[in-house]
Amino acid sequence: MSLRQHLAQLAACLQEPQKVARFQRLCGVEAPPNRSADRREDEKVEAPLAGDPRRRGRQSGATEGPQPPGSDRNQCSVKPDGSGAPNGVRNGLAAELGPASSQRAGSLRRNSLTGEEGELARVSNWPLYYLFCFGTELGNELFYIMFFPFWIWNVDPLVGRRLVIIWVLVMYLGQCTKDIIRWPRPSSPPVVKLEVFYNSEYSMPSTHAMSGTAIPIAMVLLTYGRWQYPPIYGLILIPCWCSLVCLSRIYMGMHSILDIIAGFLYTILILAVFYPFVDLIDNFNQTHKYAPLIIIGLHLALGIFSFTLDTWSTSRGDTAEILGSGAGIACGSHVAYSVGLLLDPSLEILPFTRPPITVTLFGKAILRILIGMIFVLIVRDIMKKITIPLACKIFNIPCDDIRKARQHMEVELPYRYITYGMVGFSITFLVPYIFFFIGIS
Repeated sequence: MSLRQHLAQLAACLQEPQKVARFQRLCGVEAPPNRSADRREDEKVEAPLAGDPRRRGRQSGATEGPQPPGSDRNQCSVKPDGSGAPNGVRNGLAAELGPASSQRAGSLRRNSLTGEEGELARVSNWPLYYLFCFGTELGNELFYIMFFPFWIWNVDPLVGRRLVIIWVLVMYLGQCTKDIIRWPRPSSPPVVKLEVFYNSEYSMPSTHAMSGTAIPIAMVLLTYGRWQYPPIYGLILIPCWCSLVCLSRIYMGMHSILDIIAGFLYTILILAVFYPFVDLIDNFNQTHKYAPLIIIGLHLALGIFSFTLDTWSTSRGDTAEILGSGAGIACGSHVAYSVGLLLDPSLEILPFTRPPITVTLFGKAILRILIGMIFVLIVRDIMKKITIPLACKIFNIPCDDIRKARQHMEVELPYRYITYGMVGFSITFLVPYIFFFIGIS
């Protein structure tokens, strides 16, 4: 057997949903009793594969011919070109369940596109459940909207800005790659879907794994030599953060092992190619005369391109949100630099040392977080209420059902881009100006 065949067989093996289900059971997640029959059937399919590497857990009556790994046993229809399940539909069907007991856990959030609630599952290891819930939140909006402002307002604006540049690049490439490869998520059964919020998106590669790899590595690269701390801290942070996020996606039933490995390796490649240019990009954003026009135009063009890759799903909105946030933060940093609001310290005083933790320092940090986050959330809410009805009116789209209206690119793209563009602009200019005005900068 050739090397190519060995690699194809290994990829098909790592893509198996039975591997995900086995990991879930190892961590104390069990399907409800009415799915025990499905579980027994899946255990039979677990035997070693031979021959065609794409032969994985096929049901009787499955159609012959090539299928992308992970598409068999999936309840979604295949696209006419055979490229995978259509975007914007559920990957796998949740079984009907009886009343939940105190030992069962439900999905974290409903699917924002389909309203799908997800499955209840028997959880016997609650510490692991809460640990992996925390791990998966490290790749969600709530974490991002607190993490990046914290760096910019309280720690180091330069590091915060450059973390955002890397995050935008990695996430955009990851989302677009999903819509090009078009592999569906692990099928259910056998997998127990503890999270369904992103279930209507494609699976390969895992953008949670990409974010969970890029952020800690970039954080160490950007701070090493700029801040004084033992290198062992970075060497501990990177594997702990990365493994927690990656394993949480398998635990939640949202990704196969292959999705996670591909996301990790893809991120390493992106960082190796683009990290040397981050300093140049950040300096351009701050100092070039026409930087705001170029930033807004480029990010908008990238958003329009991503919307043409496939039909609408939650990934469309996520991509526009990422690009809008990146554009807003870059434009805000340009304005702040132009008016002398946020100036980076001289290189002569590097490396920084951690200041002593005093009541005043701690109080100002908490005050900045509270005031800043309240302002950012108010801006986000106001822009959401303005942009969706306005886009519907301009493009003559009924807005009685907001969920359906947002499935149109003409509504979703301006809503996400403008709203989160203003959020980003607030983070790097409006909020720091408020801090300066009230004397807590």
